Amino acid sequence: MIKRYTCQNGVRVVLENNPTVRSVAIGVWIGTGSRHETPDTNGISHFLEHMFFKGTNTRSAREIAESFDRIGGQVNAFTSKEYTCYYAKVLDEHANYALDVLADMFFHSAFDEDELKKEKNVVYEEIKMYEDAPDDIVHDLLSKATYGNHSLGYPILGTEETLSAFNGDSLRQHMDNFYTPDRVVISVAGNVTEQFIKDVEKWFGTYEAKGKASGISQPEFHYEKLTRKKDTEQAHLCLGFKGLKVGDPDIYDLIVLNNVLGGSMSSRLFQDVREDKGLAYSVYSYHSSYEDSGMLTIYGGTGANQLGLLSETIQETLSVLKRDGITPKELENSKEQMKGSLMLSLESTNSKMSRNGKNELLLGKHKTMDEIIAELNAVSLESVNGLSRRLFTDDYALSLISPTGNMPASS
Repeated sequence: MIKRYTCQNGVRVVLENNPTVRSVAIGVWIGTGSRHETPDTNGISHFLEHMFFKGTNTRSAREIAESFDRIGGQVNAFTSKEYTCYYAKVLDEHANYALDVLADMFFHSAFDEDELKKEKNVVYEEIKMYEDAPDDIVHDLLSKATYGNHSLGYPILGTEETLSAFNGDSLRQHMDNFYTPDRVVISVAGNVTEQFIKDVEKWFGTYEAKGKASGISQPEFHYEKLTRKKDTEQAHLCLGFKGLKVGDPDIYDLIVLNNVLGGSMSSRLFQDVREDKGLAYSVYSYHSSYEDSGMLTIYGGTGANQLGLLSETIQETLSVLKRDGITPKELENSKEQMKGSLMLSLESTNSKMSRNGKNELLLGKHKTMDEIIAELNAVSLESVNGLSRRLFTDDYALSLISPTGNMPASS
């Protein structure tokens, strides 16, 4: 059962106790990511995430790492377009110690100038590594094609130019503006009692906001076609269709639709593109939901000489899907697959912590497993097929990275 508690300063705590395990996962979730940046501060959320591990007023970077290594725990972090998360997973007997270290990182990071310089070099290398992975950067290129100059189109890593300007003062200013109590959720899952909420409140329940974040603007969905010439072995193609926002009432229809289209080995894209024609090793679809918008993405990678055929095959798959709809068998298989995937994922304390943290941060509510299964069971052929015809219009965004940079013939 999930327990929710709001501290006096507005920080929210979500706890799901599971006495049958011996681990505890603790996540500090902050409602800020690359979407909340400007052209000059692009990448600061991600860089701040890195700097949290580079030493506090009482612990060096090595001591932070050793803090978790010596108790057999794990600590990590990630940044997305709309939120940042710092998390740890430890044995239940070390839960309070892990919370103490995470709080120290959150409140007392030193942002030492020498560490800043070293970590900038680390992120420079991360950007270069990303640039060497065309199957990754083609997705960023698609975000640019769909969201243009809106901040949802910014790369999460930022650029070498923006990164070079960050310093301790700019990091502290970003924290003052965006790490405010109303944007923070502490999610805990594992073998802990409700008393742990009080321990969380001791650390996070009294600090006050020092700044105020500016509001966000709703993006306009563009249907641009962006290509990039790069010396690669394959051509990497993405198509982007306007999707659904977080919490949309049709979201479960979309989950089923995406699974049938490109979410599994039995999906239509996998069968049509890879199994039937042998055009690609990797082909799939996925959906990204944001606070006020969403995008369904189709990706495929193939030899440059087969790019036109890949594009034609994807378009034919979509045409058949819109014209004939999904089958009753696909509907039932997809529902059962989604139920199984959900159930299996929630056997992990990390997965429970993550699910509860995101739900609290983005939706402010939590559905029980029975409620989710009921929503999935309510999905019908008519609702999925209606959504398919609505989403897969002739208007779509496209991104391509290939040796020639030339558009596929069928686009």
